[in-house]
Amino acid sequence: MLDIFLDAFWLGEDTRQIKKHLLIVAVDQTAYDRCNFLGLHCYKLQTEGVEFDGGEKLFMSEDFLKMMWRRTLFLGDVLKHGYNFIFTDMDILWLRNPFKMLHNDESLDLQISVDRFNGDQWSDENPINTGFYMIRSNNKTIALYDQWYGEKDHSVGKKEQDVLYDIMRKGEFKRLGMRVKFLDTIYFSGFCENSRDVNEVSTVHANCCRSIHAKETDLIKVLHDWKKFKANSSTNGISTDDQFRWSDHTACQNSWNR
Repeated sequence: MLDIFLDAFWLGEDTRQIKKHLLIVAVDQTAYDRCNFLGLHCYKLQTEGVEFDGGEKLFMSEDFLKMMWRRTLFLGDVLKHGYNFIFTDMDILWLRNPFKMLHNDESLDLQISVDRFNGDQWSDENPINTGFYMIRSNNKTIALYDQWYGEKDHSVGKKEQDVLYDIMRKGEFKRLGMRVKFLDTIYFSGFCENSRDVNEVSTVHANCCRSIHAKETDLIKVLHDWKKFKANSSTNGISTDDQFRWSDHTACQNSWNR
């Protein structure tokens, strides 16, 4: 998965230089060793109660939920150290430099991806996805993370993304005075909802997918689609939507049948 993730930076538009700014957070020794071998900036996260030996933690399993909450705690600590950051899951391909579509506006506290975009970038009815977001460190966002992680023991069987969605729908973003933008899937897309414009898409997320093997299979297909698009564009000029179609995400669709 790490190799596929890095391939997108190599093949993307204006993305190669971003790679040197990545911090890879590893939760097992195998991943940490691979990260160091590739000469990246690497951090080994202490997972506190979950044993990671390189094996998969299947979506919504008990260890998967523990891992997601540990991630939330870690990222809250990063905010408390005063860092703004973009968080990205590793099952997201950066095909174009996303900074061009993200606003460097200090009044925006959070810019977050969604599974399906409802057409309104300010609507808290968008189904958020915590796999990709840009967040500013301030009292509002730190308070949000404290509240979010504080719900862990009262949310048995829920993943952290669902808990954040519940917090949002209860009006806590507004209560904290946060200004939040929800990212259009034209630019920040995924398997739940493909980008409608290959000429504009920045990231592709293997969401709506259950297993690592299925994600790998379908992300490789995305990379093949991208390479064909780039080859056609260099030969014929800008490709149109009539000339381009994303491959079906068959492996991810079938992963729910197991």
